[in-house]
Amino acid sequence: MTYEFILFDVVDGVATLTLNRPEKRNAWTRRMGIEIRDALSQADGRDDVRAVVVTGAGKDFCVGADLEGGGTVFEEAERQAGAPRLSLKAWDIRKPVIAALNGAVAGVGATLPLQWDIRLAGESTRMTFVFVKRGLVPEAASTWVLPRLVGMSRASDLMLTGRLVKAPELLSYGIVSRVLPAAELVAAAQALAREIATETAPVAVALTKRMLWEMQSEPDPSVAERLDTQVFGWTTQSADAREGIRAFLEKRPARWSMSPTKDLPDLASFKTKK
Repeated sequence: MTYEFILFDVVDGVATLTLNRPEKRNAWTRRMGIEIRDALSQADGRDDVRAVVVTGAGKDFCVGADLEGGGTVFEEAERQAGAPRLSLKAWDIRKPVIAALNGAVAGVGATLPLQWDIRLAGESTRMTFVFVKRGLVPEAASTWVLPRLVGMSRASDLMLTGRLVKAPELLSYGIVSRVLPAAELVAAAQALAREIATETAPVAVALTKRMLWEMQSEPDPSVAERLDTQVFGWTTQSADAREGIRAFLEKRPARWSMSPTKDLPDLASFKTKK
């Protein structure tokens, strides 16, 4: 599809998705949501993409939904309630998604990146889950994800007040894993993505991501241990594991032959095994 509100390009295994309404501080619209979904779907289905970086053009990542129309963005969403979801479920995207959160990060601009795998922030980044100040509740599964990231007390503090949180506090809470000078933010996210692209096995990364999400809702440690034992056993017999060991012993870069689009097993198949 033709993109109006985002930019999308792929270089050396890294896809960069840029929210591109800088004159509106990248305020979210339904059209932008559709474009984000399409770009992430493309990245997920392309074997030449190993990781995705998402950032915002201009000074801000995203200030939330575009409210200049008096909330018509929500009315449009309600009218199209039967339409496809605007965001892919992050746990179903096989590639790591890295958020480079610049400037203001609010509303859906704050909740959607919680689903992604790694979040970096600039030194001037500030985030707010502003929903309760607008008569709304948080969306994008954020009331499920945020307590798992920061604990129930801190999640309640952030979501029940809608207060503004600056970069050092985001780092101390574990919402972001690094804080960098604004000028270095996107380059650092892309460097991290390239490290994944060049140093890791694509199926192993996709399986590890699936396992991380799967274990968030598994309350029984014995079930979790059985599942990861079975998945680990499967990987030990894979072509990529044999190649990874050979490459290590021969002191050379690995040449991976497996791909997430063709060779990724379904975790459900392991759960049926005893």
